[in-house]
Amino acid sequence: MKTFKLTLEYDGTDFNGWQLQANARRTVQGELEKALSKIFKKDRIPCIGSGRTDSGVHARGQVAHFRVDTEMPPEELMRALNHNIPRDVVVVDAQLVSAKFHAQHSARSKVYSYTILNRPYASALERNRCCYFPRQLNIRLMREEARAYVGKKDFSSFANVDRSRACDAVRTIKRFQVTKSGDIIRIVVEADGFLYKMVRNMVGTLLEVASGRFPRGSIKKMLNDRDRRAAGLAAVAQGLCLEEVKY
Repeated sequence: MKTFKLTLEYDGTDFNGWQLQANARRTVQGELEKALSKIFKKDRIPCIGSGRTDSGVHARGQVAHFRVDTEMPPEELMRALNHNIPRDVVVVDAQLVSAKFHAQHSARSKVYSYTILNRPYASALERNRCCYFPRQLNIRLMREEARAYVGKKDFSSFANVDRSRACDAVRTIKRFQVTKSGDIIRIVVEADGFLYKMVRNMVGTLLEVASGRFPRGSIKKMLNDRDRRAAGLAAVAQGLCLEEVKY
């Protein structure tokens, strides 16, 4: 048995997220496993991703692995997969790796980006790849408030988790950068791991602070509250993209 590591790019617009679903809704994992079954003529070859991405979320650097008994070299596998998967998914790299490699458990950190279109009118061409936010934003305040996210902290206030069940909400944010170029605001977040909807909740809250709904210093207080009800609404899915998984 050989272990293959794949790096994938996909447009999440028409997918119901990464994870295979019992109700047969279209997912990235499902399309990838269909292609693998066709190539290797097997009922199913499980493909494990570095983590889930939600419906509408994109990826430039999602990582997955699978194991199969084959003599096919990685470059041939990459060509075969790209021939058999839909056009909104592309395998950008394929490698043979150690049997100890695990796409999720071996990851050291993940990098997400979030794109905001900040102007009075929306975009017909970029509507599925950004968050349209027409209200004026204080970029300096966004950068100032975002500093509170950085470090090892309990992110209970920024994750949609069931608090009735035990859950370790402590994560380490290594960087949270806010840049602006013309009408585009780009946020880049790197952490050792993320909770469910954590990035979207962090960005959504930051937008509410920067547009004046919450006062200066709110994010630090929300972190201390450790209560999802204390923070703002989640930003829309289409602005989010998994950029890289580091090992």
